[in-house]
Amino acid sequence: MGQGIELAHGLVVIGIGLCVLGGGLSIGWVGSKALEALARQPEEYKNIRTLMIMSAALVEGLAFFAVIIGLIVALK
Repeated sequence: MGQGIELAHGLVVIGIGLCVLGGGLSIGWVGSKALEALARQPEEYKNIRTLMIMSAALVEGLAFFAVIIGLIVALK
């Protein structure tokens, strides 16, 4: 029975790591696309910056939520 619990905790840790990795990659992708948009239309920098910050905040919030849920499951 102890090995099953250890396996479950290990899988939760792997899941948390994947969530953090996915969030980091997504924020990097959002920043990359924002820079591409700024290179194409520099006069729209205010709108592009606002949308980039909102998108990054949503992605970061989702990754943080997944980490919290993983910790709750792991510590239960």
